[in-house]
Amino acid sequence: ILTPGQLFISCREPFDADEYIERLAWRTPGGGSKGGAEAFDPKRLLEEFENHIEELKHLDEKIQRRVEKLEHQCHREAKEFAHKVQDLQRSNQIKEAADIIQKLHLIAQELPFDRFADVKAKIASKYHDLERQLIQEFTAAQRRGEIGRMQEVAAVLLHFKGYAHCVDVYIKQCQEGAYMRSDVFEDTALLCQRVNKQVGEVFQSPETVMAKLIQNIFENKLQAHVKEKLDETRRSDVEQYLKNLYDLYTRTTALASKLTEFNLGSDKHTFLSKLIKNIFSTYLESYIEMEKDYLRTRSAMILQRYYDSKNHQKRPQGGGSIQELKERIRQRTNLPLGPSIDTHGETFLSQEVVVNLLQETRHAFERCNRLSDPSDLPKNAFSIFLLLVEHLCMDHIDYALEIGLSAIPSADAKNANLYFLDVVQQANTIFHLFDKQFNDHLMPLISSSPKLTECLHKKKEVIEQMEVKLDTGIDRTLNCMVGQMKHILATEQKKTDFRPEDENNVMIQCTAACSKVCVYVSRQVERVRKSMDGKNVDTVLTELGVRFHRLIHEHLQQYSYSSMGGMLAICDVAEYRKSAKDFRVPLVLQLFDTLHALCNLLVVAPDNLKQVCSGEQLTNLDRNLLHAFVQLRVDYRQARLGRHFS
Repeated sequence: ILTPGQLFISCREPFDADEYIERLAWRTPGGGSKGGAEAFDPKRLLEEFENHIEELKHLDEKIQRRVEKLEHQCHREAKEFAHKVQDLQRSNQIKEAADIIQKLHLIAQELPFDRFADVKAKIASKYHDLERQLIQEFTAAQRRGEIGRMQEVAAVLLHFKGYAHCVDVYIKQCQEGAYMRSDVFEDTALLCQRVNKQVGEVFQSPETVMAKLIQNIFENKLQAHVKEKLDETRRSDVEQYLKNLYDLYTRTTALASKLTEFNLGSDKHTFLSKLIKNIFSTYLESYIEMEKDYLRTRSAMILQRYYDSKNHQKRPQGGGSIQELKERIRQRTNLPLGPSIDTHGETFLSQEVVVNLLQETRHAFERCNRLSDPSDLPKNAFSIFLLLVEHLCMDHIDYALEIGLSAIPSADAKNANLYFLDVVQQANTIFHLFDKQFNDHLMPLISSSPKLTECLHKKKEVIEQMEVKLDTGIDRTLNCMVGQMKHILATEQKKTDFRPEDENNVMIQCTAACSKVCVYVSRQVERVRKSMDGKNVDTVLTELGVRFHRLIHEHLQQYSYSSMGGMLAICDVAEYRKSAKDFRVPLVLQLFDTLHALCNLLVVAPDNLKQVCSGEQLTNLDRNLLHAFVQLRVDYRQARLGRHFS
């Protein structure tokens, strides 16, 4: 059995009620008028009719609801369409009214005031009313996000005096809710990116609007932010103030660099530079003086904290007392003008202090590079360098050298502790760090300016001044080493070492004095190697080796030698020669080779003296020197050995 809906669909057009009932009766079992397989059943047919009528009622209600819904939708759409038409008509009347009032306003400017005062006043009033309505309409459209409407109103306002006010309203509203986070620079970048996409659709001169927006942000939001951050630390915490100034200026210039991707007019770089200058000019004018004051105070504090940790009262330098004069003379000469001071092995040089001073100066160079006007950069960088020289080179290194010189004992001191080489070692390390900062951080700031020559001259002057003290200290330290060797020889070497009482009962080996000297020399050579670097090692070891050779040469000439004693002297010189090899200096080894050859004159048979003196190692020596060594033999007079030199 078909449903009422299906039965409706199966009916032909137009709808015929008799046909519809006939079709329903025909499809109902027992409802046919001609009988058939089943006999006619009026009750069943009536029941089917009643059920079908109920279903038709439900279908009618359903269709009625659908009709009402469609009618409501049609009515709403018709109303919306009517509103749009009205809006378009009203929009057009605005444009027409604006065009008319604009022309009237221009004409009114030409009318004489005395005759047309009322007319001019009415036109002006209407002009301002319409202008205000347009700006209100633009504001409402902006709040609704209706870009098209904003563009229409902006185009109408373009010829009105209030167009600039429209732009101001736009700039003010687009910043509302834009600064919700703590990062004003990031918020500004995101805001400008968003607005840049919009201004091209709304305004006919988007570059002007973008420039005005950025100017508004810089002169208000950013300037207030910078002032707040800097003013709160300017007097209370100079270190933090300088860090904040560097950070804010860096972030502002980075933001300006991002903003150059937008169209801001013909000379956007100059435009942005002026905005930055307007914010920071008052702070940058006083920057370098605050930087120098802070660096001076901070460096002095670092040094004082170090000396306090050593319980050391820093000695004044450059005074004029007699005691200080004697001290300076003693430092630069070997005159015994009183005892040296005892530093207990303290060098008064600290790598931690040096690193801290260099770090503070590096930060100052970085800030100077960022915050200085390009024309002032070399001068400012040089002034920072002078402070580094003052505190690192003079107040720390030079002071330590003065103390170190004062602590060097006299050459005749016994068992002297030679700490000056430790000072040399640490000073060399510090020089390398100082030189690295000079090249890495100062040179790039001054390399293309006349200040380069001045900086190089100052650096050379400072280094030469300290090198003089280092050379003086090293010279006096070498004198002490030789003095210690001389003391060992004087106390350990006996005359009988080279003239034994029993020539037949002597062990051929180096003397005890020689062994102790060689041990001492080896230890000092190692200390020099640890304390020096580069060519300085060879230079100092050469000087030490020459003095060592001179000492042994003069020492050997103080004794007379028997035949067996001469053999022992040769053993000693051979041992000294082994120590000379540790120097790794050809000249020193050559000197001891020659000394070894000279000692052969103490044991060679008288008849062979002339032949030995003509040998390769002795032939170029002064004959008087050879004669002097031969005179040391106990048999010199007895064997008439002098005739070989006549």
